[in-house]
Amino acid sequence: MPNIVIIPTYNEKENIEKLVPYVFSLPVKFDILIVDDNSPDGTAQLVKKLQEKFSGLHLLERPGKLGLGSAYIAGFEWALGNGYDYIFEMDADFSHNPDDLVRLYNTCRDENAGLVIGSRYISGVNVVNWPLARVLMSYFASVYVRLVTGIKIHDTTAGFKCYTRQALRDILNYRIRSAGYCFQIEMKFIAWKLGYKIIEIPIIFTDRRSGTSKMSGGIFNEAFWGVLRMKIRSFFIKYKRSPETE
Repeated sequence: MPNIVIIPTYNEKENIEKLVPYVFSLPVKFDILIVDDNSPDGTAQLVKKLQEKFSGLHLLERPGKLGLGSAYIAGFEWALGNGYDYIFEMDADFSHNPDDLVRLYNTCRDENAGLVIGSRYISGVNVVNWPLARVLMSYFASVYVRLVTGIKIHDTTAGFKCYTRQALRDILNYRIRSAGYCFQIEMKFIAWKLGYKIIEIPIIFTDRRSGTSKMSGGIFNEAFWGVLRMKIRSFFIKYKRSPETE
């Protein structure tokens, strides 16, 4: 099956209108799954119109804002159920350059990785148009995660990633408890505990071009305590991969 890019949306109509054709123009074939949380701006209605032009565009509609983590999990389960071999996640707002999807795919395929991360911090700090306070908060959040968990990943909160089918299926065998941005940390942590090869490749992260950011101080507060709870729970879990049957 082709690769699939999962993109959660809430009021991202303006960005989706530009992003979908861009992804379908890439030299590597990607299908797209939009997971929309009942956006008042009509994002889902726009996606339905775009589906008339792009056969690889799929839509999963949800009744309201149910959280980033649950949106991705719903998308992951849909992708696994429909037989995709490489499953990507990215933001809708062009903070992730769609061209980098090809680099993520090539690295995952060629380097036999279970997870490839588009990293803002693997080669310095590659963030554009963020206030300094937000850059520092994000950077030191990853430092904090490394100190607490021991995980050897520079950008632990990154949301631009490629999973293999096997790795993603194994990760989802464990209950993902986090709902917000700590979800991104927990997914990486489980992949690491399962012994999957994880590679970070450098990207340039550019703050959203259009729309309103969903980031807040409360999200990082949630992640702070969530990481501690995640680490403590891990002492009571035996992490084991499933047999490679596919």
